Amino acid sequence: MSGEQIKETVRERYGQVALQVLTGQKGSCCGTGSSCGCDDPISSDLYDAADTAGLPQDVVLASLGCGNPTALAKLREGEVVLDLGSGGGIDVLLSARRVGPTGKAYGLDMTEEMLALARENQRKAGVPNVEFLKGEIEHIPLPDASVDVIISNCVINLSADKRWVLAEAFRVLRPGGRFAVSDVVVRGEVPAEVRRSMELWVGCVAGALEENEYRSLLHDAGFADVDVEPTRIYQFEDARAVLTGAGLDAEVLAREVGGRVMGAFIRARKPAAAAGVHEQLPTGGA
Repeated sequence: MSGEQIKETVRERYGQVALQVLTGQKGSCCGTGSSCGCDDPISSDLYDAADTAGLPQDVVLASLGCGNPTALAKLREGEVVLDLGSGGGIDVLLSARRVGPTGKAYGLDMTEEMLALARENQRKAGVPNVEFLKGEIEHIPLPDASVDVIISNCVINLSADKRWVLAEAFRVLRPGGRFAVSDVVVRGEVPAEVRRSMELWVGCVAGALEENEYRSLLHDAGFADVDVEPTRIYQFEDARAVLTGAGLDAEVLAREVGGRVMGAFIRARKPAAAAGVHEQLPTGGA
């Protein structure tokens, strides 16, 4: 499928998740949302009670991440943070707490329903130092060198043009700024049937980069100190649950996928004297 078709599929699916949350259902990254009949091994049990204390219930219900980048990014008072693909806003609100009243947290999302949910969650939480922006992670609507830290939670894998996403992240980071995202990555080859499945693309698996390719793309964008740290490796039973939700031959494919798909924390840094590389990319993005 084309980049635009992938984008529209992702937009539609996550709009449906936002509507599910408004009816009190938990969003899910596996199969077809709450109807898939599985305990999502990717997005479950990522935040402890101390993280979510005081947040609206809808923030937690809408969380579809694969990690907790706000805890791992080591955010500091006064920093400006950008969350790529902010969804219902959980990581934006947690970031705003960590950077304090002198800092700011931006959330960027392309889905109207998710933006509406996130803004309502912000209102309920009473967090003033937050701004949710409508836009695509391939075209970040912020000026050059305007952000100290970029976070993201299981979203970059959904883009059909990850090279452009990373170039945009590099552009908006200030020199010395940090890239600290949770994402799904793979080790080695993944069966073609999985890569072709749009259900799994939207569900955080089919679009995942191979970990060495992720490192290479970050270096190509200009980043330094690149590190990929596994945080959760999905084994046979985890893979079978997700593949069954997509209607694939789970028994066969799970044996080929189990242990190769993992949640990871990806760190990188924009050098203090970084030269821009964004202009070297072709125009158009995804």
